[in-house]
Amino acid sequence: MSGDYEANIRGWLTSEGLEVRERPDQRADFHLMVRYPPTPHGHVFNIASPKQRNLVVVSTVTQVDAGQQDAMTKRSEEDDAGWEGWLHESRLHLTRSGVDWVLHVRNSTESPPGPLQAFNLSKPIWTDGLSQNELMQTLRHLWLTKLALIHEIKYSFGPGVGKPGPVDDWQQQQGVQQLPPQRDNVVSTDEAGSFGSGFDPSEWQ
Repeated sequence: MSGDYEANIRGWLTSEGLEVRERPDQRADFHLMVRYPPTPHGHVFNIASPKQRNLVVVSTVTQVDAGQQDAMTKRSEEDDAGWEGWLHESRLHLTRSGVDWVLHVRNSTESPPGPLQAFNLSKPIWTDGLSQNELMQTLRHLWLTKLALIHEIKYSFGPGVGKPGPVDDWQQQQGVQQLPPQRDNVVSTDEAGSFGSGFDPSEWQ
Protein backbone atom coordinates (compact mmCIF):
# COMPACT_ATOMS: atom_id res chain seq x y z
CA MET A 1 0.00 0.00 0.00
CA SER A 2 2.87 2.41 0.70
CA GLY A 3 3.81 2.20 -2.99
CA ASP A 4 0.32 3.41 -3.93
CA TYR A 5 0.57 6.34 -1.51
CA GLU A 6 4.00 7.26 -2.82
CA ALA A 7 2.87 7.14 -6.44
CA ASN A 8 -0.17 9.28 -5.66
CA ILE A 9 1.92 11.85 -3.77
CA ARG A 10 4.49 12.04 -6.56
CA GLY A 11 1.73 12.55 -9.09
CA TRP A 12 0.02 15.25 -7.03
CA LEU A 13 3.24 17.17 -6.48
CA THR A 14 4.31 16.91 -10.12
CA SER A 15 0.93 18.14 -11.29
CA GLU A 16 1.52 21.30 -9.25
CA GLY A 17 4.88 21.90 -10.92
CA LEU A 18 6.93 20.83 -7.90
CA GLU A 19 10.29 19.10 -8.27
CA VAL A 20 10.50 15.87 -6.28
CA ARG A 21 13.66 14.10 -5.10
CA GLU A 22 14.03 10.87 -3.16
CA ARG A 23 16.04 10.66 0.07
CA PRO A 24 17.37 7.35 1.43
CA ASP A 25 15.80 6.66 4.83
CA GLN A 26 15.81 3.24 6.50
CA ARG A 27 13.18 4.41 8.97
CA ALA A 28 10.59 5.15 6.30
CA ASP A 29 8.70 3.31 3.57
CA PHE A 30 9.45 6.34 1.43
CA HIS A 31 10.99 9.76 2.01
CA LEU A 32 10.64 12.50 -0.58
CA MET A 33 12.02 16.03 -0.73
CA VAL A 34 10.20 18.81 -2.52
CA ARG A 35 10.93 22.47 -3.12
CA TYR A 36 8.03 24.69 -2.08
CA PRO A 37 6.96 27.22 -3.22
CA PRO A 38 8.06 26.18 -6.74
CA THR A 39 10.44 29.10 -7.23
CA PRO A 40 14.25 29.37 -7.25
CA HIS A 41 14.05 30.53 -3.63
CA GLY A 42 11.73 27.76 -2.47
CA HIS A 43 12.50 25.88 0.72
CA VAL A 44 13.06 22.16 1.22
CA PHE A 45 10.12 20.19 2.60
CA ASN A 46 10.27 16.51 3.55
CA ILE A 47 7.39 14.11 2.98
CA ALA A 48 7.99 10.77 4.69
CA SER A 49 5.96 7.70 5.55
CA PRO A 50 7.40 6.16 8.75
CA LYS A 51 7.50 2.38 8.85
CA GLN A 52 4.76 0.66 10.87
CA ARG A 53 2.63 3.84 10.81
CA ASN A 54 -0.47 4.70 8.78
CA LEU A 55 0.51 8.29 8.20
CA VAL A 56 2.64 10.67 6.19
CA VAL A 57 4.67 13.41 7.90
CA VAL A 58 5.36 16.72 6.13
CA SER A 59 8.20 18.72 7.70
CA THR A 60 10.65 21.55 7.12
CA VAL A 61 13.72 22.80 9.02
CA THR A 62 15.21 26.30 8.97
CA GLN A 63 18.62 27.32 10.30
CA VAL A 64 18.83 30.81 11.81
CA ASP A 65 21.39 33.26 10.43
CA ALA A 66 24.62 33.71 12.43
CA GLY A 67 24.12 37.48 12.68
CA GLN A 68 20.62 37.03 14.01
CA GLN A 69 21.90 34.54 16.58
CA ASP A 70 24.44 37.13 17.70
CA ALA A 71 21.66 39.72 18.03
CA MET A 72 19.63 37.26 20.10
CA THR A 73 22.60 36.63 22.39
CA LYS A 74 23.07 40.37 22.86
CA ARG A 75 19.36 40.78 23.66
CA SER A 76 19.51 38.00 26.24
CA GLU A 77 22.51 39.64 27.93
CA GLU A 78 20.96 43.11 27.98
CA ASP A 79 17.34 42.15 28.65
CA ASP A 80 16.99 38.53 29.71
CA ALA A 81 13.30 38.93 30.63
CA GLY A 82 12.55 40.45 27.24
CA TRP A 83 14.41 37.66 25.45
CA GLU A 84 12.64 34.91 27.39
CA GLY A 85 9.36 36.70 26.67
CA TRP A 86 10.13 36.63 22.95
CA LEU A 87 10.82 32.89 23.08
CA HIS A 88 7.61 32.34 25.06
CA GLU A 89 5.52 34.27 22.52
CA SER A 90 7.15 32.35 19.66
CA ARG A 91 6.21 29.04 21.31
CA LEU A 92 2.63 30.25 21.80
CA HIS A 93 2.42 31.38 18.17
CA LEU A 94 3.59 27.99 16.91
CA THR A 95 1.24 26.12 19.23
CA ARG A 96 -1.73 28.20 18.09
CA SER A 97 -0.79 27.60 14.46
CA GLY A 98 -1.72 23.93 14.79
CA VAL A 99 1.61 22.47 13.65
CA ASP A 100 4.09 20.33 15.56
CA TRP A 101 7.31 22.19 16.29
CA VAL A 102 10.80 21.96 17.77
CA LEU A 103 12.90 25.01 18.61
CA HIS A 104 16.65 24.36 18.78
CA VAL A 105 17.78 26.80 21.48
CA ARG A 106 21.34 26.79 22.83
CA ASN A 107 21.50 26.06 26.56
CA SER A 108 17.72 25.75 26.66
CA THR A 109 17.75 24.58 30.28
CA GLU A 110 19.70 27.60 31.51
CA SER A 111 18.42 31.08 32.35
CA PRO A 112 18.52 32.98 30.16
CA PRO A 113 18.70 30.41 27.35
CA GLY A 114 20.90 31.05 24.34
CA PRO A 115 19.83 32.08 20.85
CA LEU A 116 17.34 30.28 18.66
CA GLN A 117 19.57 28.32 16.30
CA ALA A 118 17.04 26.44 14.16
CA PHE A 119 13.39 25.43 14.09
CA ASN A 120 11.59 22.37 12.78
CA LEU A 121 7.92 22.45 11.78
CA SER A 122 5.89 19.35 10.88
CA LYS A 123 2.38 18.06 10.48
CA PRO A 124 1.08 14.49 10.09
CA ILE A 125 -1.57 13.33 7.63
CA TRP A 126 -3.16 9.96 8.41
CA THR A 127 -3.59 7.84 5.33
CA ASP A 128 -7.38 7.58 5.58
CA GLY A 129 -7.47 11.36 5.07
CA LEU A 130 -4.68 11.64 2.52
CA SER A 131 -5.67 13.52 -0.63
CA GLN A 132 -4.11 16.04 -2.98
CA ASN A 133 -6.04 18.84 -1.29
CA GLU A 134 -4.92 17.77 2.19
CA LEU A 135 -1.28 17.41 1.13
CA MET A 136 -1.12 20.78 -0.64
CA GLN A 137 -2.97 22.58 2.15
CA THR A 138 -0.51 21.07 4.64
CA LEU A 139 2.47 22.31 2.62
CA ARG A 140 0.88 25.74 2.39
CA HIS A 141 0.04 25.83 6.12
CA LEU A 142 3.60 24.88 7.11
CA TRP A 143 5.06 27.41 4.68
CA LEU A 144 2.93 30.30 5.99
CA THR A 145 3.66 29.36 9.61
CA LYS A 146 7.35 29.27 8.78
CA LEU A 147 7.13 32.57 6.95
CA ALA A 148 5.49 34.24 9.95
CA LEU A 149 8.38 33.21 12.22
CA ILE A 150 10.93 34.29 9.62
CA HIS A 151 9.29 37.72 9.47
CA GLU A 152 9.30 37.95 13.26
CA ILE A 153 12.99 37.03 13.49
CA LYS A 154 13.93 39.62 10.86
CA TYR A 155 11.80 42.30 12.49
CA SER A 156 13.18 41.66 15.96
CA PHE A 157 16.83 40.80 15.21
CA GLY A 158 17.65 42.30 11.83
CA PRO A 159 18.45 40.82 8.42
CA GLY A 160 21.54 38.91 9.56
CA VAL A 161 24.78 38.45 7.65
CA GLY A 162 23.71 35.87 5.08
CA LYS A 163 25.55 32.98 6.77
CA PRO A 164 23.94 30.12 8.72
CA GLY A 165 24.76 30.02 12.41
CA PRO A 166 25.70 26.94 14.45
CA VAL A 167 23.16 24.44 15.75
CA ASP A 168 24.50 22.79 18.90
CA ASP A 169 21.93 19.99 18.89
CA TRP A 170 23.06 18.84 15.46
CA GLN A 171 26.76 18.99 16.33
CA GLN A 172 26.16 16.93 19.48
CA GLN A 173 24.43 14.26 17.41
CA GLN A 174 27.41 13.73 15.11
CA GLY A 175 28.60 10.16 15.24
CA VAL A 176 25.14 8.84 16.13
CA GLN A 177 23.67 6.38 13.65
CA GLN A 178 20.90 8.45 12.12
CA LEU A 179 20.10 10.65 9.16
CA PRO A 180 21.65 14.11 9.34
CA PRO A 181 19.20 16.96 9.90
CA GLN A 182 17.46 18.10 6.74
CA ARG A 183 18.84 21.62 6.69
CA ASP A 184 16.93 24.32 4.91
CA ASN A 185 17.72 27.82 3.83
CA VAL A 186 19.07 30.17 6.44
CA VAL A 187 16.73 33.05 7.22
CA SER A 188 17.52 35.19 4.21
CA THR A 189 18.75 38.75 3.88
CA ASP A 190 17.21 39.02 0.41
CA GLU A 191 13.92 40.91 0.57
CA ALA A 192 13.55 41.13 -3.21
CA GLY A 193 11.93 37.76 -3.66
CA SER A 194 10.80 34.86 -1.58
CA PHE A 195 12.60 33.94 1.63
CA GLY A 196 15.66 31.74 1.46
CA SER A 197 19.00 32.53 -0.12
CA GLY A 198 18.85 29.70 -2.63
CA PHE A 199 19.33 25.97 -2.49
CA ASP A 200 22.18 24.05 -0.98
CA PRO A 201 22.99 21.73 -3.91
CA SER A 202 24.13 18.99 -1.53
CA GLU A 203 20.52 18.55 -0.42
CA TRP A 204 19.55 17.52 -3.97
CA GLN A 205 22.18 14.91 -4.76
